[in-house]
Amino acid sequence: MRIGIFSSSSDGTIDGYVAEARAAERDGFASYWVAQIFGPDALTVLGTVGREVPRIELGTSVVPTYPRHPMMLAQQALTANAMSGGRLCLGIGLSHKVVIEDMMGMSFDKPVRHMREYLSVLVPLLEERRVSFAGETYTTHAGLDIAGASRPGLVVAALGEQMLSLAAQRADGTLTWCTGPATLRSLTVPTIRAAAERHGRPAPRVIAALPVCVTSDVAGARARAAEVFAVYGQLPSYRAMLDHEGAAGPADIAIVGSSAEVSERIASLAGDGVTDFAAVEFGATPDERAATRAALVSLLKR
Repeated sequence: MRIGIFSSSSDGTIDGYVAEARAAERDGFASYWVAQIFGPDALTVLGTVGREVPRIELGTSVVPTYPRHPMMLAQQALTANAMSGGRLCLGIGLSHKVVIEDMMGMSFDKPVRHMREYLSVLVPLLEERRVSFAGETYTTHAGLDIAGASRPGLVVAALGEQMLSLAAQRADGTLTWCTGPATLRSLTVPTIRAAAERHGRPAPRVIAALPVCVTSDVAGARARAAEVFAVYGQLPSYRAMLDHEGAAGPADIAIVGSSAEVSERIASLAGDGVTDFAAVEFGATPDERAATRAALVSLLKR
């Protein structure tokens, strides 16, 4: 199982991201992930990071699809992949109704159809630089010419069965968040693997992202996780995964405890079928942050 790390840049500057990615590469992590929420544009950041940091895989987690036409996203991704020498993993997802409709004023109608048609435009442009597709929501007949570009990796943030099946058919796998080990083992992994087999596709990547903290104050860390990650327990798609897990909230699936406990819980995910783990560190003190990073680095040597 490959171990990656999420950005936790405190200042949000490009120099901060570059320094983080450089440290992650130096520590031996397989991948470095940047979220696309309300801060800097993740693909712009990673294209720049890719020019400065030469080896580590660079991933977006995840670019919302509704606000960006798939042709525009293909242009961005191919450009960023050219800048990074072919190390980009493009993570895309639907986002959430509250973001797309309430904040952006766009329709969140028929999300599975939306993603199916989106991928019908995006994938040919990433793979062949041309597309001719006419659907209910997207019609695109166009081509791209981006020097030095190659197809990036592509994963879809998929939680339910329909989206997991679609990710298996059209992408390289999935990236999950707020999905605990029991759900990964009983729902995510078997569903996406079975779909890939049905469609003659390669074994998919299953990239699991979870909060991580090495600490002697487990109760305090869980209370902090409950506060820091509270919004995810209120969003319907994540709420469904937490309910499947039998978890009251995100704090219940955070990986918290001693260095040995945290290391063992992360390592056990490989047995659940997870191919990549992406750690979201949330230590509150310098000691917790250093201990958390040390535990993650120790996993790289197993």
